[in-house]
Amino acid sequence: MNHMKNIRTFWVYAAIVPAFLTACHLMKRGSKPIEIGICTGAANGAKMHQYGYAYVEEGVSRFLVPTKPENEFDEILEKAVTDSPIPVRYCNSFIPGNLKSVGDEAVHQDVLAFAETAFRRAQRAGVKMIVFGSGGSRSIPDGFPREKALAQFIELGRKMAPIARRYDVIIVLEPLNSSECNFINSVAEGGEIVKAINHPNFMLLADLYHMKMEDEGPESILQYGKWIKHVHIAEKQERAVPGTYNEDFRLYFKALRKIGYRGAISVEARWQDFDTQMPIAIESIKNQLNN
Repeated sequence: MNHMKNIRTFWVYAAIVPAFLTACHLMKRGSKPIEIGICTGAANGAKMHQYGYAYVEEGVSRFLVPTKPENEFDEILEKAVTDSPIPVRYCNSFIPGNLKSVGDEAVHQDVLAFAETAFRRAQRAGVKMIVFGSGGSRSIPDGFPREKALAQFIELGRKMAPIARRYDVIIVLEPLNSSECNFINSVAEGGEIVKAINHPNFMLLADLYHMKMEDEGPESILQYGKWIKHVHIAEKQERAVPGTYNEDFRLYFKALRKIGYRGAISVEARWQDFDTQMPIAIESIKNQLNN
């Protein structure tokens, strides 16, 4: 009888212990802090590093210079590696306004050629994500049917994503508020487009400034969380640096925690005094993230 009891006890523990260890592993993995960076030039990397910022988010045209010869990019990359102790891990300001993504003047082949050069150089530089905001490129011209623009953009995304995959880069679509662009103005709208493109290298960004400007609540983060791979932040008032007016982001951060977000948060704001505001911004974000 005792022998049978011991056997049953053994199998109970055999089932429970691996599950317990797995849970511990997941908890440990989930405890990794969200990294914080700034949308700025790589030249600011040394200053940022001393306050605990983890990376720089550069501009595609400034850092990857897709329209410039390879030797110019080589020089920019070498200088960034030499000058900055933190990496350039993301790039924004993707497609120039003269390369139209939608409308009668859409030039998809030119956009894709520009994008491929950007992705190839991003891979060399260690840049993992490129932010597709680009309001000038994707704004819908007056009188052009919105449904047609939507179809054009989805078609472009479906062509662009496999190119990004080839270079191990993820595109993240950034919804912009309606004062900056008349197309893709919410995380919900962007999420539906990302779902339609349906490719692991074309995902979604949640910009908390743009969300606040459009009165879009954190429920959109909960609904489209599986596609959100990057986050931008600035205060709604004057697009100020976090901590300037002490705006409350805690409900948005709570939603990010709820979806298990383990990406990064980039400050994309209007700086009044970069050196003075850097420590204030990161402390403000960290305090709200942890409360």
